[in-house]
Amino acid sequence: MIVVAGESLIDLVPRENGSPLSPLLPRPGGGPYNTAVALGRLGAGAAFCSRVSTDPFGEALLDGLRTAGIDVSLVQRGPEPTTLAVAAVGADGSAGYAFYAEGTADRLFALPPRLPDAVRALAVGTCSLVLEPGATAYEALLRREADRGVFTLLDPNIRPGLIPDADAYRARFTRWLPSVSLLKVSEEDAAWLGGLPPAGTAASPAAVVVTRGSRGLSVRTRAGLEAAVPGVAVRVADTIGAGDTVNAALLHALEARGALAPGALDALDADGWREVLGFAARAAAITCSRTGAEPPYARELEA
Repeated sequence: MIVVAGESLIDLVPRENGSPLSPLLPRPGGGPYNTAVALGRLGAGAAFCSRVSTDPFGEALLDGLRTAGIDVSLVQRGPEPTTLAVAAVGADGSAGYAFYAEGTADRLFALPPRLPDAVRALAVGTCSLVLEPGATAYEALLRREADRGVFTLLDPNIRPGLIPDADAYRARFTRWLPSVSLLKVSEEDAAWLGGLPPAGTAASPAAVVVTRGSRGLSVRTRAGLEAAVPGVAVRVADTIGAGDTVNAALLHALEARGALAPGALDALDADGWREVLGFAARAAAITCSRTGAEPPYARELEA
C-alpha cells in the first residue's frame, strides 16, 4: 500500500481560459488528492490520509477517492468547510491559484497512529506542509514513518501566496530532507527554494526528480547518477494535476521494480530511471491533454 497524506480541496476552474469572468467549474483537487486518485487509476494499492469536511464538497471528494479504488479508512472528518482554490489558466495552459483556506477542515489534521505495516511508501506535500496547525502534524508523520524505514516522497509544490515567511519555509524544507527518499520538484519550485539540495551527503534524498514542463523530466541520485527523458508532445488543455500525476507515476513505476524497499532506489541504473521517467512523462502528458486534474487510467498508458 502507498499512503498519500495531505489536503483535498475543490478547484474552481474557468470554463474559458484567459477570461477573468468565465463561469467556474468545481473540480476535485489538491496535490495529494490528485496523486492518490492517479495512483488508483494506475492500479496501485493506495490510501488517502487527511481530514475532509462533512460538507457536500467533502462528500464529493470522498466519492472520487472511492471511485478510484482508494482506501479512505485513514481519513479524518470535520464540520469545517472545504478549502477552495480558484484557478486562473493562461493561454499556454499554465495555472495559477488563489486559495480560500481559512478555517477549513484539512488544516485541522491530527497525527494518526502508526501507519499499517503493509505501507510501503508515504507521499506528502503542497499546502498541507504550509498551513498550520495541520502542517506540524504532517511533518511529524513524515519523520515518524521515515524513521521506521518507509519510503517517502516529498513534493513541495510551492504556492508562494500561502507562505507568509519564505526564509522560514526554506529553513524548514531543509530540515525535512533527511527524512525524504525521493524529492520531486518543478524547475519553478527549485528556483524559489534557491536551488536543488546538495548531492552526495547522508542528509540528501536518495534521488531528486525535476519536472521541466514540455522539456521532460530529469533525475539526479545521491550517488551522482543522472538521467533525463524528453517531454511528450500533446495539445495542452491545461497543466492542472500534471505534477501530481508525475508523483503517482513515479511511485507506481518504482513499486513495479521493487525500488520502494529500503536501499533499493540506490540500485536503480540509468536505463531503469529512464523507463521510470518516461512512464511519468507519458502519464503527465495525458493529464495535460484534458481540462482539470484528470489523470490517466492504466489502460490509456498501455494503449
